[in-house]
Amino acid sequence: MVYKHILAAIDLSEDSAYLVDKAAKLAQSLDAKLSLVHIDVDYADLYTGLIDINLAEMHERAETDAQNRLHQLANNAGYPVAHTLVGSGDLSEEICVAIKDLNVDLVICGHHQDFWSKILSSTRQLISRTPVDLLMVPLK
Repeated sequence: MVYKHILAAIDLSEDSAYLVDKAAKLAQSLDAKLSLVHIDVDYADLYTGLIDINLAEMHERAETDAQNRLHQLANNAGYPVAHTLVGSGDLSEEICVAIKDLNVDLVICGHHQDFWSKILSSTRQLISRTPVDLLMVPLK
């Protein structure tokens, strides 16, 4: 199968460079476009009580930090990165929007193989909703 545009979903953990490297090597071997996306949880939607901080300011700082880290990963990829996207909200919904907007035909994401990931993993959600091929890279 020939893929023309690969989207790597990055969580900005320590394993992100490994995942970007795998995605870049695959994109290079297929002469495909490569894009990176990071979707952050929208904390304002999760908290409904009173809170004494400016959530909009906190969200803006987090988004700027994520964009900077994503650009750094893109610069170190060893392969041209067409797009770097940072969003917030529901992971699978935002990934599906990116797939449609960028005409992506393969999504690559990592899956941590630890205790917490068995309980709190987003993998099932992506498998159920992603309309294109999905490549899971095991992360130890």
